[in-house]
Amino acid sequence: MSNIDKRALREEFRNMQDHYSDPADRERQEIYIAAEALLDELETKEEQRANWFRMAQKLGDDLDTAERLIAELDQRLIEYAGIATREAHRVAGLEARTVSIPEVRITVAESKRKNLTWRELGAYNEGADVAKETILAAIRTAGIKVKGE
Repeated sequence: MSNIDKRALREEFRNMQDHYSDPADRERQEIYIAAEALLDELETKEEQRANWFRMAQKLGDDLDTAERLIAELDQRLIEYAGIATREAHRVAGLEARTVSIPEVRITVAESKRKNLTWRELGAYNEGADVAKETILAAIRTAGIKVKGE
């Protein structure tokens, strides 16, 4: 029912109540009052329907936005999973690496060939041991295994 039809009916109801207040015609007045109440109820229901429609549209828009966001996040998740897999392989490769540290201490025979004194030989080998331990600590910290350990 259009707004013009409803407005016309309301005016007719009011006109009938104002002009035809004959107590003998009480049944007709009750019909007009009931019809006006039904018209009020119809307008209320139409307002509610319009509100529900707007709410449904808003929820539909929210759903579309959420679905787009989910699709975007799914794509990013796939990308990050690929990155994580590549990095896990890289880390596994690094952890699987082993290195060997060459022996740098000088033997007594070598010290004689190089004309080193016992004091020089001891100082050299002590420095070589400290350097080797420092290097080994750095290598272990990096997660690299050392052969022979």
